[in-house]
Amino acid sequence: MAITESPQESPHVTDTSAPEKPHKVDWLAEIRGLALMLLAVLAFHSLVAKPFYIPSTSMMPTLWVGDRLVVSKYPYGWSWASASFHLLPRGDWRVWPSTPEYGDIVIPVHPTRDEDYIKRVVALPGDTIEVRGGQIILNGQAIKREVVPPVRIPFEPDLICRGAPCLDAFDQYRVNGADGREYYEPPTWRETLPNGATYLTIDYRDQRLDNYGPYTVPDNAVFVMGDNRDESADSRAEAIESGLGGAVPLANIGGRAEFITFSLDGSTTWNPVSWFSSLRPERAWTTLRPPLAEESAAQ
Repeated sequence: MAITESPQESPHVTDTSAPEKPHKVDWLAEIRGLALMLLAVLAFHSLVAKPFYIPSTSMMPTLWVGDRLVVSKYPYGWSWASASFHLLPRGDWRVWPSTPEYGDIVIPVHPTRDEDYIKRVVALPGDTIEVRGGQIILNGQAIKREVVPPVRIPFEPDLICRGAPCLDAFDQYRVNGADGREYYEPPTWRETLPNGATYLTIDYRDQRLDNYGPYTVPDNAVFVMGDNRDESADSRAEAIESGLGGAVPLANIGGRAEFITFSLDGSTTWNPVSWFSSLRPERAWTTLRPPLAEESAAQ
């Protein structure tokens, strides 16, 4: 008798698990993470270092319009001026205070406006400073000041001058270079301060601020000037004239300029090619700490 096997029936399996729910974004955690990141950046900019852009000609020839540089926040301690965006109320307190040295390039804040300047320290607390015919006199002694060959600054009127008065002032010193480009070659001087710090300045005309003082710098303050002596609103100029109105309290100094990171000549457009062609490669990583006179002579 033949035995016929009946095929086994496959058991029917039913999936009783719940469908997987779509992942929900924890927006509170995302916002908290973003806030912490922003606070970290703000703390770094306020306590350690921040970038700085040069918008004017007041520190030429040391700094050109279009330079980007790093400002360190800790060399003189911290104060209300250290905080980015000037978020803290003004005051005369300082934490771990220190005094700038002759020749340092610092970031003073205007006495009444929350506006950052960039200038060079030329007199320290207790010094008596005069300016006579453009010559700095410290404590009765004229600092060393000598004529040197003119600096050469590229002719970039749209970027450097941003207006007819500046262009007119420099126009008499415009020359044609052997490379076919135009340059400014204004009268240039080398100054040397009592500690040996040496740097170049531009002084090409007689004007009111060429004569100033005598003025005694108060305690916990410094006297600052721009390297472009005829185009700088600094300690020599009144606050209502956009100047700094005398010596700058140390609590009003937000940091020290250290070095140039990169520089753009103003020809940058939407075209990515211009992002590279507008670079001034020779200015990148230039230190802004003034050399001492013996170091400069050895170079």
